[in-house]
Amino acid sequence: MSNGNKTPEQSNLGKSAEYDPHYNPKKLFSILRKDKREEIGVPDKLPFYGFDLWNHYEVSWLNEKGKPVVAVAEISYGCDTPCIIESKSMKLYFNSLNNTQFKDEAIVCALIEKDIEELVNGPVIVKIFLLNNLTNDKLFTGFDGECLDTLDIDCTSYMVEPCYLKAETKIVSEILYSNLLKSNCLVTNQPDWGSVQIAYKGKKINREGLLRYLVSCRNHNEFHEQCIERIFMDIMTHCQPQELTIYGRYTRRGGLDINPYRSTENIPPVTQNARLYRQ
Repeated sequence: MSNGNKTPEQSNLGKSAEYDPHYNPKKLFSILRKDKREEIGVPDKLPFYGFDLWNHYEVSWLNEKGKPVVAVAEISYGCDTPCIIESKSMKLYFNSLNNTQFKDEAIVCALIEKDIEELVNGPVIVKIFLLNNLTNDKLFTGFDGECLDTLDIDCTSYMVEPCYLKAETKIVSEILYSNLLKSNCLVTNQPDWGSVQIAYKGKKINREGLLRYLVSCRNHNEFHEQCIERIFMDIMTHCQPQELTIYGRYTRRGGLDINPYRSTENIPPVTQNARLYRQ
């Protein structure tokens, strides 16, 4: 079922794609992480731990009597997998379940795990929640920490400018966040809107410079996962914190949102998978 890890330009992004209403795992398309990581400066021995967490809000199939089932899915896999899944192919793959009959959600869940694992070449965790079973922990929330967005700064650059990142002498441990993150799809140039949380310990990062840096991503073309890794590497290079965690939460497109998490610490994130206000 492997697609040979083609380039993003060879995917269905920005192209007309036939709707296949019956189960078709060949719709999935994987992209190697390695090429972009070499550009960003991520070494082969990864300087971070983490995962890519997807939420899919348009999941549906038919039960054994032909009655539609609707659900929400969580898909996650480690950032150490060799490949990522291209987002449009994920949507096309899930669409192929729409007119396919399954006994129950456990079978659907196991099938999705198997298909995605074959493409990313690593373990995948899939959770499916029937809409009637959703609990309060899935409701809207906000990032912990102090918001940078109230800073009254001048912004003049909208292509990535790491030179804005500067560290002061004071040692701190703090959590900051911004809702001003925007970049563009690597292939289609369509906007990707996100919020980013930055938790670190070390020399105090100049907040005005940090916000200018995040704003400077505005016209940069990169996939969600790559953008968060670039932010991680730039902060590590220019500010050299002792500990660093970057958590990006992006708004959905085509029923999917992607939420990359990268950290120097090999521990689960403090923030659980609860949607931000605009997710």
